[in-house]
Amino acid sequence: MKNKQTIEQDEERIRRMVRALPDDKRSVFFAQAEKLLKDPDTYATLNFLFIAGLHHFYLEKWARGFVNLGVFLTGIMMLFTPLAGFGILLLIVITVVELNALFQSQLLVKDYNNSVMERIYRQVTLEHR
Repeated sequence: MKNKQTIEQDEERIRRMVRALPDDKRSVFFAQAEKLLKDPDTYATLNFLFIAGLHHFYLEKWARGFVNLGVFLTGIMMLFTPLAGFGILLLIVITVVELNALFQSQLLVKDYNNSVMERIYRQVTLEHR
């Protein structure tokens, strides 16, 4: 993941590019952005609910979401087998890993939103020439 300063510089660069757009293109940009940008609080809530993986699906990180969900469900199922200790260990590991995502939620979502805004900007400038 990029560091906070880089993400904030990216965001400011994108804002300057959007401000420079003609009114009609800027209007199209904001209409699309409103539909596609993600909310950091929703991401954090999905992470906090402890159903490992849902917050990754929210940011369209499908592979990571399925891996986290798979590890989480495997850990839960193992609790009802002779391997309960290993299941507890899996749940602890996935929790520790996901705590980092929870604490970084604002930054992770801002980075995702920057990517979305750049993609929208490219589409608006190419399609509306």
